[in-house]
Amino acid sequence: MNAMADALRDTVAAAGWAERPVGDPPTAEVYVALLRQLYEMGRRDLPLGRLVEGHVDAVQIVRRYGSAAQVDRLGRALAHGATLGVWNAALPGEPLRLDEGSLTGGKSYASGAGVLSHALVTADTPGGVQLLLLDLNHVVPAIDRDWWRVTGMQRSETHQVRWERAAIEADDRIGTPGVYAREPFFSGGALRFVAVHAGGIAGIVDRTRDHLVATGRAGDPFQAARLAELFGLADGAAAIVRRAAHFWFEDTAPEEARLAQVAAARLGVADAAERAMATAREAVGLAGQFTAHPLSALLSDLTVYLRQPVPDAQRLRVGRAVEQGLLVPSL
Repeated sequence: MNAMADALRDTVAAAGWAERPVGDPPTAEVYVALLRQLYEMGRRDLPLGRLVEGHVDAVQIVRRYGSAAQVDRLGRALAHGATLGVWNAALPGEPLRLDEGSLTGGKSYASGAGVLSHALVTADTPGGVQLLLLDLNHVVPAIDRDWWRVTGMQRSETHQVRWERAAIEADDRIGTPGVYAREPFFSGGALRFVAVHAGGIAGIVDRTRDHLVATGRAGDPFQAARLAELFGLADGAAAIVRRAAHFWFEDTAPEEARLAQVAAARLGVADAAERAMATAREAVGLAGQFTAHPLSALLSDLTVYLRQPVPDAQRLRVGRAVEQGLLVPSL
C-alpha cells in the first residue's frame, strides 16, 4: 500500500471534492474558502498540501476546458477515488511528443508519480502544445525515482517520468492546443500554491510555540519576542493571500493588475517564509535540527517548496505594474 496515495485520496474525500469536484471559484468568498482549505493542508503537511494543490489545479483545468463528456467522466472517476496532478515541466533532451496517437518522451518534476491515478500532461504536437488527461493505470509511465535527491519534500514523490510509444485515445485530449497557458488562469493559479506556502508559515508558528511551551522556555522575554515576530509574519502572509483573492474579483481591475497582485503575493509570502524560518531556527536552536523534531522536516520541506520557478519574472511583473499605476498601496 502507498501511504501517500491513501493520504491524498482521504484528504480529497474529506474536503468533499470526490462528490463535488472543485471548479473555478465564482466569487471571492468561494475562492477564499478554497484557499483556506489549501492553507490548512499546508499547515499540517507540506508534501501532502503540494499534491492536493496539484489535484485541485488539474480538476479545475479539465472542468474549464474539457468537453461535457470529459467532465462527466472525470466526475465519475473522482467519485471512485481518482487523484490528479499536472505534469508540465519538460524533461531536458526528451520532450514529450504526441504524434499520430503515440506518446513518446518524458516530464520532469512530476509530483505524485506513483501516487496519482491520473496526470494532466502537456505534449508537443504539430498543432501546438496539447493537454492530455492520462489514466496512469492504462498509460503507465516509467518512473525514475533515483533523481529526486533533495533536502526536503521527499514525500511529494516528485520524479521523472517517461513513455515510449504509448497509445493515446482522442478522448484523452483536453481542449485545443495552447489552452494550458491561457491567461489569466495560467499565472493567476499560482495563488493556490502560495496559500499552501502561507500555511507552512503557520505550521512554523505552531511547532515553534509547541516546542517552547514543552521545554518551559516560552516565558523567556526573548522567546516571547520571537513568537510575536512569527505570529506577525504568519498573519501577514495569510492577509496577503486573502487580499489577492479578493482583488482577483475586482471588476474594474485590468487583467494585468490582477496577475501582478498574484505575483506580489507570491513574493511577499516567500519573503515572510524565509524570515519565519530564520526566526524559528533561532528560537528552537539545535533541537530543531534533529531529524525527529517536528520542526525539522517542515523547514526542509518549505525551503524546497519555495523554490518555484522564475521568481525574477514575478518581481519584474510587479515592478512594471507599479510603474504603470496598476498596483497602488492601499488599506
